[in-house]
Amino acid sequence: MTAATHHLAQLNIGRLAAPLDSVQLADFVAGLDPVNALADAAPGFVWRLKDEEGGNATSFAISDDPMIIVNMSVWIDHRSLWDFVYEAAHREFLRRRREFFERMTEAFTVLWWVPAGHRPTLDEARERLEHLRAHGPSDYAFRLNDADIAAPPHAPEAAAESQ
Repeated sequence: MTAATHHLAQLNIGRLAAPLDSVQLADFVAGLDPVNALADAAPGFVWRLKDEEGGNATSFAISDDPMIIVNMSVWIDHRSLWDFVYEAAHREFLRRRREFFERMTEAFTVLWWVPAGHRPTLDEARERLEHLRAHGPSDYAFRLNDADIAAPPHAPEAAAESQ
């Protein structure tokens, strides 16, 4: 089997319901390191955006709104990301998301394929999210549930071999 030519990048943003240092978000903040450690050890995990101090991405900004925080990572494939997102410990935080985050009316998660070894930037991720919001899901920018368009691009030489 040949090595994958592409990996799956994901950006997830959320507008905090309260400041990170608030009592309301204490459980969320306490869960950042354990959940990030689970991601780091998860099958198919490749990379995640993290700052120098805390090992998470809460210090990064993707907009002028200081209450919007980001999570960005790269995975071997769609199944690996899916399995992590719905893994028990992470799923518990998903169940409690309304305690921690405001409801967003626009897309807040976007996925896209990147060449293996590429580390996406926040500017790249913002552009993909804006594209998804403006045009809906496509092979350029899609949601986690868009499995029908979630197949990675094929390398030209792999496509030629399969013909």
